[in-house]
Amino acid sequence: MEINEVHVSEPGLVVVDVAAADDATAFTFHAVLASLWAATSVERTFRPAGQPGVRLRCYLDIRQGPASDRRPPGPDLP
Repeated sequence: MEINEVHVSEPGLVVVDVAAADDATAFTFHAVLASLWAATSVERTFRPAGQPGVRLRCYLDIRQGPASDRRPPGPDLP
């Protein structure tokens, strides 16, 4: 897979390639990333021919900080 310049066109945009032993591990790692930053969804992994394990790719926007700190847009309520 190629990384397109659009994917990292601004500071704070990150492309993450994950290599894991199995799907469950890869998806768990992605879930942790998604709990910390805005991340693209991932529906499947892929298996490169002749290589062990699985791979997945996701894109993060770390400019937004931890997901727990993000609030939906709207008026600030106490």
